[in-house]
Amino acid sequence: MADQPLETPEFIERLRQGDRAAFGQLVKAQHNMLLATARTLLNPADAEEAVQDAWIAAHRAIAGFEGRSQLRTWLTRIVINQAKMMLRKRGREIQFDPADEQDPLAYRFKQNGAWQLSPQHWELSGPDNLLTREELRRCMEKHLHFMPDNQRLVLELRDLQGLPAEDVCNMLEISASNVRVLLHRARAHLFEMVDHFQETGEC
Repeated sequence: MADQPLETPEFIERLRQGDRAAFGQLVKAQHNMLLATARTLLNPADAEEAVQDAWIAAHRAIAGFEGRSQLRTWLTRIVINQAKMMLRKRGREIQFDPADEQDPLAYRFKQNGAWQLSPQHWELSGPDNLLTREELRRCMEKHLHFMPDNQRLVLELRDLQGLPAEDVCNMLEISASNVRVLLHRARAHLFEMVDHFQETGEC
């Protein structure tokens, strides 16, 4: 049988009925995305384990899936819950209420909203800049690693996976304003990192 589009009532009904081919199609379509989500919170080995546990949990629960959210949203929430359980076992918690801290870009603006310190000109498109792009990629990975868990996860879901803000709110069970604040701070930290790299050549 040819692959059916995910999220259709017919496909979801096949999943509910225990159709192994349909579940295999779901795993094939969503596994890498779920693994990327888990890796925002866990090291690669733990992320693999969390996703495997999430697939087992999803398989057990799929018969009761009511379709009130998209399959992708439902699966991502399961993965995040698995990752949070693993973090709790290691004595870590993810706090999704943004701390009351200053906007990382506040010093760049005047009170009227105009630039006080304008961004550097970012030019990474020429062939001579291939090495620079690779260095920048490594620098970005380093900064993402040290970014707070909540900011890194929201950045992954919104900017890298392109999920709607409403879905992110549902997955993380937080308000739209919290998602906006966390996303802004994550983007601001990366903006500062790229600007510093362009100005100094250093990470």
